[in-house]
Amino acid sequence: MGCLIWGNRYFSLRYPGGNQLFPYWVAARALLLDGRSPYSEAVNSDIQRLGDINSIELSKDEAQIKTPLYSMVLYFPLALIDDFILVRIVWMAVLEVALFSLTFINLRLTNWKPGIWLLTLYLFFALLWYHAIVPLITGDAAILVGLFLAGFFLAIREGWDEIAGVFLALTSIKPEIVILLIAFVVLWALSRRRWRIIVWMVITLGVLSVIAAVFLPDWPLQYLLVTIHNIKIFPPGTISGIFETRWPAAGAKIGWAFSVLLAGLLLLEWYASRGKDFRWFLWTASLTLVINQWIGLQTDPGNFIILSTALVLVFSVSEQRWGKKGRAGVVISISSLFVGLWALFLRPLMGGDQPPQSLIMLFPLPLFLLIGLYWVRWWAMKPALMPLEELRGG
Repeated sequence: MGCLIWGNRYFSLRYPGGNQLFPYWVAARALLLDGRSPYSEAVNSDIQRLGDINSIELSKDEAQIKTPLYSMVLYFPLALIDDFILVRIVWMAVLEVALFSLTFINLRLTNWKPGIWLLTLYLFFALLWYHAIVPLITGDAAILVGLFLAGFFLAIREGWDEIAGVFLALTSIKPEIVILLIAFVVLWALSRRRWRIIVWMVITLGVLSVIAAVFLPDWPLQYLLVTIHNIKIFPPGTISGIFETRWPAAGAKIGWAFSVLLAGLLLLEWYASRGKDFRWFLWTASLTLVINQWIGLQTDPGNFIILSTALVLVFSVSEQRWGKKGRAGVVISISSLFVGLWALFLRPLMGGDQPPQSLIMLFPLPLFLLIGLYWVRWWAMKPALMPLEELRGG
């Protein structure tokens, strides 16, 4: 941990960042120390003003707190520190530990046991690819959501339904990126009569909401108003918004048609997964997370670290099913994703006529996973490949 702190200090003093962390740190201080609402215009203005002082450029939309108030609990310990550089150093260390943990949980979760050289390549990729480094630099809590998701899946597999419900509730600190998954889990848990998952999710959400209400009694209403406001703004960050930016005349209609098609596909897979075992559940949950990013909800490439479990599932099944050929495919996929994603991100910095990188980065990984998940679909559900039903969670 000492080495992480030293490395983070060296990096933070030389390179700006933390633009996803900064608004929540300021908002947490406003709530905890001054009793002011993080959703208020005054706090929003403070975030922008203090951001300018700290050389962090934030638009009014970027400075707006868009998560449930109980997400502030994560930032309360940081709110006691008045130096943002120190806050960023500590937060980066937390995210690094979470990222490292997520990397190994994904291996266990998908029953993937690569050889030493492929394991080394995977670790290099998992810790340094675009969708890990960017949220780490910006301080995005999506890495924690990814860890909570992996913990949830592992708890489901092991039959720890109470723990699974708690982890699922914790993922709602960024509800827009997991809302479809939560809906699917409720339906699947009902079909499997695993009531405790739902009960403990509701209990955890209730406790978190009550804790938040101690600080701001009417926070659900304020959060709802902010959410409605953000929907009305409808900035590029949804498929329809992006297509409309690219093709003003028909882009929005194309985007919505695409979202409806994906929604129909997802409903069919949800129906097929009723009462099925963990292997089927994990594949469908992975598909749900992927489609959630394209269904028409506001999203951001910084959130895509939550798709790492789906990615490792594709890698695992590919190697187990196709042996050496599958292993070669994994190596090619890892290399292509690593180089390709960073190249797309860096290209605007080196010139070139193309849309902003944030819009481009919404497409490569979900597209790869959509194809990859269907490529391994049948084998991902085959008992011989992933003998997980022997576990209590069956």
